[in-house]
Amino acid sequence: MKYNDVFIDAFGYELPPNVITSDDLEKRLEPVYQALRLNKGQLEAITGIQERRFWDRGFRMSTGAIMAGRKALAASAVKPQDIGMLIYGGVCRDHLEPATACAVADGLDIGPQTEIYDVSNACLGVLNGIVQLANAIELGQIQTGMVVSCESARQIVEQTIDRLAKTRDMGVFKKSLATLTGGSGAVAVVLTHRRLADRGHHLQGGVACSNTRYHRLCIWGPDTGIPATMPLVMETDSVAVLENGVALGKQTYRHFRQTIWNDPEQPDKIICHQVGSTHQRTILDALKIPVEKDFTTYRYLGNIGTVSLPITAAIAAERGFLKTGDKVGLFGIGSGLNCLLLGVRW
Repeated sequence: MKYNDVFIDAFGYELPPNVITSDDLEKRLEPVYQALRLNKGQLEAITGIQERRFWDRGFRMSTGAIMAGRKALAASAVKPQDIGMLIYGGVCRDHLEPATACAVADGLDIGPQTEIYDVSNACLGVLNGIVQLANAIELGQIQTGMVVSCESARQIVEQTIDRLAKTRDMGVFKKSLATLTGGSGAVAVVLTHRRLADRGHHLQGGVACSNTRYHRLCIWGPDTGIPATMPLVMETDSVAVLENGVALGKQTYRHFRQTIWNDPEQPDKIICHQVGSTHQRTILDALKIPVEKDFTTYRYLGNIGTVSLPITAAIAAERGFLKTGDKVGLFGIGSGLNCLLLGVRW
C-alpha cells in the first residue's frame, strides 16, 4: 500500500491517574513467589517494566477515547463536523454492541454524515484503523478521519493475581507473566488529505503480513458466546510469541524495505509496539536496527495494547526525538499473528 495524499495531522492522548509499580504487583504476589521460590524483582528484571497506569474502577473506554479525541482535535485545524470517518480500534470496548465508536462520536459531537464503527485486531487495531482511514482519503471518499482507542489492564491484571494466588502453579505463572505487563491509556490520531495539511506528517505507505497458524499463542477471553463459556482470562506463550513474532517481523520488514524505503540508511527513527525489554532487544537485533533509532515508553507505561505504538509516537514527537524530515517506521505486531509496518515522512 502506498499513499500520495495522506497526512497524519495530530495526536492526542490521555494517561490514567493511578501509577502501579511492578513492586506493587509483587507485594500482592508475595505468597505466590514464596510457594514457587521466586525472588522478588523478577517482574521488572524480566520485562524491564518499572510501572504502568490504571484507570479508576468503573472507568468507561469511551470516556478515555473522548478525552484523547478532544486533545487531538485541539491540536488540529480539523473540526468535529469535518470528520468523515471515526474508527474505534481498542481491544477493550464498552459493550459487544453498539460500537464503542458511537459513544465516542456522541461525546465529540461528530456530524451525522460520518461513517462510524469499531475495528478489532489485537494490538494492531489503531494501525488498522489508520490504514482504513488512509485508504478512504486516498480514494477521495473522505477528507479527514480519526481513529481512537482506550485500553484498560486493571481488571485482567487483578483477576490474574487472584488466579495465581489460588493455583500457585509455575505453569500458570509462566502463561500469566505477559498479562502482568499490561497498562492503560487512551489515544486519538487525526488524518487528513494533503490539500488540508499545512503541516503534519506524510504517511507514505505500509506492508502487512500474517502467520495465523500461531493464532492461539496469546488469548484474552472470555469467548463472546452468549453466554460466555469461560471466565475472563489471558494466557500467553511468551517464548513462542517472541520467536514467531520476530520471524514474522523480519519477513514483513524485508517486504517493507523492498516496496516502501529501499535504502540501507532508512528508517531514520522507529516506533515499535511496546512489549518489554526482551522484545525490544530481540527485534532490534533481528532487524539490524541500532538502538539509538528507537524510542520506548514500556518502562513507565507497560504494554497498552493498541494504544502503545501511537502514544509512544506522540510522546516521542513531544520530546523532540522525531524531527521534521525524518523517515519514521511504525512497527506493529499483534496476536494472531499479524504484523503491519507503516512508513511516515515526519
